[in-house]
Amino acid sequence: MKKLVLVIVAVIGSLTLHAQTVDEILSTYFENIGGEENFRKIKGVKMTAKVNQQGMEIPLEIIQMSNGKQMTVINFQGKEIKQGVFDGETLWSHNFMTMKAEKSDAEATANMKLEANDFPDPFLDYKKKGYAVELLGKETIDGAETFKVKLTKKPVTIDGKKEDNVSFYFFDMENYVPIAMQSEIKSGPGKGMISMVTMSDYQEVEGMYFPFSMTQGVKGQPGGQPITITKIELNPDVKDGLFTFPKEAPATQK
Repeated sequence: MKKLVLVIVAVIGSLTLHAQTVDEILSTYFENIGGEENFRKIKGVKMTAKVNQQGMEIPLEIIQMSNGKQMTVINFQGKEIKQGVFDGETLWSHNFMTMKAEKSDAEATANMKLEANDFPDPFLDYKKKGYAVELLGKETIDGAETFKVKLTKKPVTIDGKKEDNVSFYFFDMENYVPIAMQSEIKSGPGKGMISMVTMSDYQEVEGMYFPFSMTQGVKGQPGGQPITITKIELNPDVKDGLFTFPKEAPATQK
């Protein structure tokens, strides 16, 4: 009898999962965070935040625009350091040592162009973007029951080779919002490891909801880098010149 009860419970759980399609999950998600139409109206987002780096809080600003332009501005020891600046064609950053602006290579720039399609949300109109989504099942994340959703985007290029661009989102089964995202690190010292970003503290901004707390780290490893967002502005007035690769000042003649 005990085995029969367990089988019945398992069958009911399976039916519940399959009754909930991935598109229904995404539809409920957008409904809960403000509606798809409202998100389509967003032309830009500016986030004021602080990142905790080994006990030190470093202020930063993150700007993303619907035309693909984006950048992160770090304020450290009185210096303004721009990272991941993209004007739609050119990707560049300040070198932390020399503070000179340096352009990224063609491969990184091409991958950034693909990433720009995610604005303002990778799941918004995902079919038009050529993305695919799949409900993989349920998984417990930090004690919360979640739907595990696989998102497959257009391939990225790593060291001259096309590679799958896959990430996994974990939607809280109570509120239908993502509380974690995992993806494989494709290059650098952490290559092959699984990056994990957790999201929490969803707050309202002009009738829409965004996570105000995030932690980025590696799956299975302690710690992580907490980011606390203190302010989000929608459709900010941002001058295009802020994204432009700076010209070098002419050398002074002696």
